[in-house]
Amino acid sequence: MDRDGVINRAIVRDGMPFPPANLDELEILPGVPEALQKLHDGNYLLIVVTNQPDVARGTAKKEHVEQMNAHLFNMLSLDDIKTCYHDSGDGCLCRKPLPGALIEAAKEHHIDLSKSFMVGDRWRDIEAGQSAGCKTFFINYRYAEKQPETPDFIVSSLLEAQQIITGEF
Repeated sequence: MDRDGVINRAIVRDGMPFPPANLDELEILPGVPEALQKLHDGNYLLIVVTNQPDVARGTAKKEHVEQMNAHLFNMLSLDDIKTCYHDSGDGCLCRKPLPGALIEAAKEHHIDLSKSFMVGDRWRDIEAGQSAGCKTFFINYRYAEKQPETPDFIVSSLLEAQQIITGEF
């Protein structure tokens, strides 16, 4: 799953989502702890895959991103967090919409991506999930940007995605 907009609240300015700048701005979204715990209890591996290009752009500090990731990891039932610090022009394979980080996580954790789910709030998340062979859940906040073309599910939250995944919906 993605981080900003899925696990924690994205900061929306002019219709566009941005990551929180630091731990003080980090807010876990309602229903997320419960959804993750239910997935964890169902023996799902919970791996966050996040783009953090503001580090490469010099507008965010890597240490702040790592503090937020550590806080989320310690507060929630997560198994791993994969972070890409590159910008679009860097040619990095781990930067979504490319599936490199998902493929790396699958190798590291022995995951069958065809039996996996990618939950995201941006077209990049959905495209990465599709390229990796995952079922995709798009949390539609109606950002003022390109929308994904064919997610498997359109949902309003991680909690709704969890309910579909675990058959509660």
